[in-house]
Amino acid sequence: MLDRWITNGTAKPFYARKQIYIKKEVTSAVARVCGLGQFIFHVNGKKVGDHELDPAWTDYNKLVQYVTFDVTDLLVQGENVIGAEIGNGWYIKMDEHYTFGLPAFMPPNPNPYKPYAKALVLALELTVVYADGTEETLVADDSFKVKEHPTVMTNVYGSETIDNRLNVPGWDAPGYDDTGWVQAAYADEKDVPKGDLQDQFQPAVKVVKSYEGTLLHQVNGRDIYDFGQNMSGLLDFEIKGKTGDVIKIYPAEKLGEDGDVDQFAKNWILVDSCITAIVGADDVWEHCRMKFVYFAGRYMAVERVGEAEIRNLRADAVTSAYKTDGSFTCDDERYNQIYDMIEKTVEANMIGVHTDCPTIERFAWQEPNHLMASAIFYMKDGKQLWEKFLQDMRYGQHTADDWFNDMAGGKYYPGDGLMPAQAPCYIPNVIPVPGLGDFYDIIPWGSTCILGTYWHYLFYGDVKIIENNFDAGPRYLAHLKTRVNEEGFINYGLGDWGNPRNDLARDNIETAFLYADAVTLSKFAEILGKTDVKTELDADAEEIKNNYNAKLLVKNEELGCWCYKCWDHKDELFMTQASQALPLFWGLVPEDKEADIVKAFRYTLERDGSFICGEVGLPYVIQTARKYGMNDIICKYITKEDHPSYYAFVLDGETTLGEYWEQNPRSHCHDMMGHIIEWYYNGIAGIIPEKPGFGEVTIRPYLPESVHEFTCTYQSASGEIKVSVTETENEILVDVKCAEGIAYAVDTSNLEEEKNVIVQ
Repeated sequence: MLDRWITNGTAKPFYARKQIYIKKEVTSAVARVCGLGQFIFHVNGKKVGDHELDPAWTDYNKLVQYVTFDVTDLLVQGENVIGAEIGNGWYIKMDEHYTFGLPAFMPPNPNPYKPYAKALVLALELTVVYADGTEETLVADDSFKVKEHPTVMTNVYGSETIDNRLNVPGWDAPGYDDTGWVQAAYADEKDVPKGDLQDQFQPAVKVVKSYEGTLLHQVNGRDIYDFGQNMSGLLDFEIKGKTGDVIKIYPAEKLGEDGDVDQFAKNWILVDSCITAIVGADDVWEHCRMKFVYFAGRYMAVERVGEAEIRNLRADAVTSAYKTDGSFTCDDERYNQIYDMIEKTVEANMIGVHTDCPTIERFAWQEPNHLMASAIFYMKDGKQLWEKFLQDMRYGQHTADDWFNDMAGGKYYPGDGLMPAQAPCYIPNVIPVPGLGDFYDIIPWGSTCILGTYWHYLFYGDVKIIENNFDAGPRYLAHLKTRVNEEGFINYGLGDWGNPRNDLARDNIETAFLYADAVTLSKFAEILGKTDVKTELDADAEEIKNNYNAKLLVKNEELGCWCYKCWDHKDELFMTQASQALPLFWGLVPEDKEADIVKAFRYTLERDGSFICGEVGLPYVIQTARKYGMNDIICKYITKEDHPSYYAFVLDGETTLGEYWEQNPRSHCHDMMGHIIEWYYNGIAGIIPEKPGFGEVTIRPYLPESVHEFTCTYQSASGEIKVSVTETENEILVDVKCAEGIAYAVDTSNLEEEKNVIVQ
């Protein structure tokens, strides 16, 4: 199946088409299609389906996804045309305009991006079943015809050049004369993808909302448009002028002080993405639309060369996370604004992979796939998306024979079992950065293979996710054990990455994840009946725990309680919020010291006056505060009007979440710190799973001081759960509805004791 690949022999986008004749009545017809890097499939003058940017990104040397389309209703008796448009994607990356590069303060990368081939390729298989019971299969071969595409350049970072002089109206419809086209060639063996072929099972990329561009003003000879929403999107517009006139459109996440678009990523690089359209015919309006890549941003600067005009500028926001499982609304608009901001950020970063940002890197960094998993699972249907993300990790896990170039030109072996921080990884940065840490082998990133599996199982209750991913876990843990230092710690990664005071606490944070990996794998081994493996994992966990407490757990005489000191501050008793929260969350704290560590944790929160933690510690800080009765602190900190605070981003005018706790962050669309969404569901609505799959839940609602009513719904794996709370002058009404089969108990201990609480 799909064992023949055809090409036009170049690295530039192309059309492929074939006329076919059907003489009998069709009962069913299925097409399996893959064009690399991206493709659009057509039958009889129509694009098939509502997908965008098929197939999803993978490491094409290891895994290639094709897409299955039901085309029964599109075929007719008589002449038919099947065709495809094929563009670059990551298969052969183009570097015109912005393309990712390391900044000057980092060492040069001896392992840059390598194209997967020299020519773009297409594979297609059409199977038709006729009413008389016979069946016929057509595959893409050298009887197809090919032609250059009007998208003459497509850059995976958001630039495209559309030359309307090359437009081919009607190319995909019967009756078109293709005598000027050339015969397709079979792809050279070196251009054929090496990876396993797989039907694309996860949600495809789709348009979720369209935004019209509003002309703000003119500056520096440019028209500046605002779509009102930062997004990942496909630009759609019309142009008119004289043949050869040019429109250039520059997307950006922000405006500069002069009102022009500002494409400079703070302290990093100029992201000079550009969508270029060339007029094809004199004085007629021509339609243009991005085909093979998405732009990122909210604003557009339009430059016109010659007599070119533009109209109907529209942006179609795209995402793979289009299915919504949860909703939350309340009477304090600040909470709604925060929720919407994070939801839009999640959508913009779910494009077949879970990217870190749509602008600068577009890499599938793995840490949010466990740190953000629970927040996203409440809000979006992440079941199959995470199955794909975890599969990418399995395919990316290293063997002992894998190697990269080192700085001296020799070979560097990452080590058997290592999980790369990115999967798929197109530009491996395997050299640790002085003063920062290792960006390739990072335990909170690689641990997604274990902890991402855990959150998936908790939310969806499907043991298959454990069965599919278990073997990767012990291999990864074995690798981590080779990286433990003489003091018994892991401390070579990024620690509490994004901490606004740069208090990374590497030894504390990374070793806590080592323990979390061991105890989680032990739970998996028990579920799978692997008794001997569980015994070994339990021994590993106990050894980590004993060393952790022996060296980090100390008495704080000033506070009068035990606490966890940060190992990297040798000359003082230094505490961070995350260094107390992670041991509490993962059960590292001895039972007789738990109350003390809770006291120390509360002290760090009150001392700092805000969430002073990065993306790695933040979910544990929020959830630990929730568990131990500090919801009031959470409310206060997320609605502060200055950074660090979620609401501060809203006041900054952001429509998506920034990368770091600051104004004008490097990226204005990072979902890695959106963990507060989990608290909306299990803190405010109080929907807490007691068993995997939410078949048994506790409902423990909480009303922030400024909130007097809210409604929250969650479509769990076991059915819908709805919690509504309304506060009146004397009463608090709690209305809980759960689908049949969900066992639930309502706990009102978090609600105001002075008022009469009525559970309906």
